[in-house]
Amino acid sequence: MSIRVMVVDDHPMWREGVARDLTEAGLDVVATSGEGRQAVRVAAAARPDLVVLDLQLPDVSGVEVVRGLRAALPEVRVLMLSASGEPQSVLDAVKAGATGYLVKSAAPAEFLDAVRRTAAGEPVFTPGLAGLVLGEYRRLAAAPPAPHDDAPRLTDRETEVLRLVAKGLSYKQIAERLRLSHRTVQNHVQNTLGKLQLHNRVELTRYAIERGLDE
Repeated sequence: MSIRVMVVDDHPMWREGVARDLTEAGLDVVATSGEGRQAVRVAAAARPDLVVLDLQLPDVSGVEVVRGLRAALPEVRVLMLSASGEPQSVLDAVKAGATGYLVKSAAPAEFLDAVRRTAAGEPVFTPGLAGLVLGEYRRLAAAPPAPHDDAPRLTDRETEVLRLVAKGLSYKQIAERLRLSHRTVQNHVQNTLGKLQLHNRVELTRYAIERGLDE
């Protein structure tokens, strides 16, 4: 199935260029927008699988747009594409629900790879930023655990995959380490998300770190 993508950026030339690159790579660009509020309305109608979103927009911040997108379409993936690699910008975007974060200086091949991986639910970050996000989750996880944990029981294999997710490994790396297919790893992750009532791998990573599975 073709990946349905929406591009949101206030610079027309950049927006059109990204849309063209995605189309030429075989992806289905279902909508584009140059404003944040409009983007949320259009996305609700176009129902993309993935939104490539600029951090800086003329009406509202990209972080606010992420929140609006996730409220309108809980399953949508969001790849932030920004000129800024500032740590706080990255953390704010991820906390709002972004799946990945890539700086605009990324090479075309790196961008297209990030789009496909993000659409599959895999958190993708510009090199150096993944460690920042994991570090923030570890800081948040330092708080005392809740007195009652009624989390559903996971299978041994699901727990094993979850432990590697928490260590920041990609699906491909997990598949190679456990000698499984890429699809099998994806299925384990999706099953675990369903059991834990989480929406994406970023939330799953935080869940795992909070329980010390990254050690």
